[in-house]
This record gives sequence, C-alpha cells and structure tokens, in this order.
Amino acid sequence: MAQPTGRTPRSYDEITRSTVPEPDSSFRPTQDQERAAFEGERILSSEEAELHSKVADALRSSGLDIPEVSFEIDRTKVTLRGRVDDHTVLPLLENIVRDVPDAGDILNLVVVDPQT
Repeated sequence: MAQPTGRTPRSYDEITRSTVPEPDSSFRPTQDQERAAFEGERILSSEEAELHSKVADALRSSGLDIPEVSFEIDRTKVTLRGRVDDHTVLPLLENIVRDVPDAGDILNLVVVDPQT
C-alpha cells in the first residue's frame, strides 16, 4: 500500500512531461473527445473525413429521397445503414458510393420498409 507523502498527486500531463521524451510529439485528446469516444463517437482521420465529405456530397446530389439512410466511414470502407421504401434504391445507393473516388469496400445494411 502506498504511503501518504503529504504532497498533492501530480496530473497525468505532469507525469508525462517528466517521463516521456518529447511528450508534445504525440496527440492527446481533450476531455470532451475522451468522453465522446467513451460514448461511442469515433474521431475520423483527415483521409476519412475527406471520404465522408465526398460520400455525403454524392448522396446529396443523387436526387434520391433517402432521409433515413446514413453511413459510416472506416478507413476506405463505407457502411450504409437505414431504411428505404423501394427495393430499387438499394443498388443505386451502392453504385453512387462505388463511384466516389477513394471509396473501398461497401457494406450495405439498408433495409426495405415500405411503411417509411
């Protein structure tokens, strides 16, 4: 068991600065980013953010009525999720994403629900 020293415990940053060579050469997330990651949010790399923007633009400009379709980016993989009311939209979604530069694998998890 640790013995009390009467000193205030040092913060993570103070310990890192004193023990890690060049501590500022690495990325340390903010507390808000740590909290968001704990809740399931994933921070995209710059390449992923660029691909996300390209896919969003392509879907938006497609003219399809797909308000309940969303997508996620993981490196170059695009995962489509949501619902559509017409089964003919499913291959169109994949073709739109396939035409986006830098898009790799496409996982289409969109379901057909005529009640939407």
